[in-house]
Amino acid sequence: MSPTRREFLGTLGGLAAGYALAPALRAAEASGKPLGLALCGLGNYSNGELSPALLETKNVKLVAVITGTREKGVKLAKLHGFDEANIYSYEQWDKVAANKAIDIVYVVTPPGVHRQNVIDAFGAGKHVICEKPMAISAAECDTMIAAGKKAGKRLAIGYRLHFDPYHQELIRLAKTQEFGPFMKIKSANGYTLRRNSWRIEKKLAGGGALTDMGVYSIQGVCMAADANPISVTAKELPKTQPELFIEVEQALEFRLEFANGAVADVWSGYDANRAELFAEAAKGWFKGERPVFSYRNLNISTSAKGKLDFGIFRQQQRHMDGVAQAFRNGTEVTCTGEVGRRDMVIIDGIYESIRTGKKVELKYS
Repeated sequence: MSPTRREFLGTLGGLAAGYALAPALRAAEASGKPLGLALCGLGNYSNGELSPALLETKNVKLVAVITGTREKGVKLAKLHGFDEANIYSYEQWDKVAANKAIDIVYVVTPPGVHRQNVIDAFGAGKHVICEKPMAISAAECDTMIAAGKKAGKRLAIGYRLHFDPYHQELIRLAKTQEFGPFMKIKSANGYTLRRNSWRIEKKLAGGGALTDMGVYSIQGVCMAADANPISVTAKELPKTQPELFIEVEQALEFRLEFANGAVADVWSGYDANRAELFAEAAKGWFKGERPVFSYRNLNISTSAKGKLDFGIFRQQQRHMDGVAQAFRNGTEVTCTGEVGRRDMVIIDGIYESIRTGKKVELKYS
C-alpha cells in the first residue's frame, strides 16, 4: 500500500474528465462472470496481499494495473496472465475508460491522493474500492461520494475486517445483545516506526498513527457499540522521536462516548507494538489480543466460546469477492463510502479535540 514518490507525483496529474460509460460494461456486470479489477498503486499491500488474494478470488480477477513504475506492472501481468497493454500510467484514465474488461478500480495509493484517484476512476466509468482511510478529511469523502453518484457507480472501502469471521462474531454479539450491550470498550493499535516513511508526511498520510492504525480501533469500537459515537475527547502523547515525527503525531489517546452511555478508550501509536480490543457487557465479553487487527492468525476469544478458530483464509480474498459480488448483483455491502466518511468524521473530531483541548460533539450530516 505504499507507492513510490514517483507514483504519487504521477497521480497528481490524473484527469477527472467524465468519460462515457460503455454499454457493454453493464452487460458484463449482469452476466454473473467474474468482474475485472485494476489495481491503482502497486506498493507493498498490492503486491504482498491483494495480488495473492486475487489468485484465489472467484467473483473478481486482476485484468489491469495503474502505476508509475511499469516494471511492477509487467511482473503482475505475467503472474495473473493479463496483456501488458493493460499497464497504465496515472495520466491514462482515458485508456482505462476505454478498456471494457475493467469493471472495478481498487485505489491503493497514499490517502492524500485517494480523492483524485477515486474521482478519476469514477470519471472513467468504473466502480471503486478505496483503501483505508478513505481520505484525509470528511469534506474529501463528500466529494468522492458525490462523484460516484454522478457516475452511477458503486463505492466501497477496503475494510477487510467487515468480511472477517472473527469480527463478524463481534458484530453478531453486538446486534443480538447476547451478553447485553457492550458498555466498556478498550482498544489499542500501533507499532514501532523508526524510519522515515510517507506515512509520517502529512500531505500524503493526512495524519500519523491515527489514520494508519487507529482507524482499525475505530472500526472495532463501532462494531462493538453497534452505533456511532456522539462525542470525543483526545490528547496527543509526548513524542519520543520528535526529530522523526515533525509533521504528524507519534501517539495519541482518545475517548469515544455513545448515546446509550457506553464509552470506548483507545490508544494509537507508532512507539509500541500493540493490538487489543476488549468489549465488556453485563453477561459476557469479547477479547482480541495481538494480532487482533492483522491479516491472519487472529487471537480472539469470547466468554461463551473461548478462543475462536475459523481456520485458514485470506481476508482480502473474502473482502474483494464479497464486494465484487455485491457490485455485480446490486446488493448491499457494509463497507460503504458512507461508513468510510463516518470514520473520517471521527478522525476529524479527534484532531479538533487535540487542537482545542475540548470535548468535540460528532455530527455526521
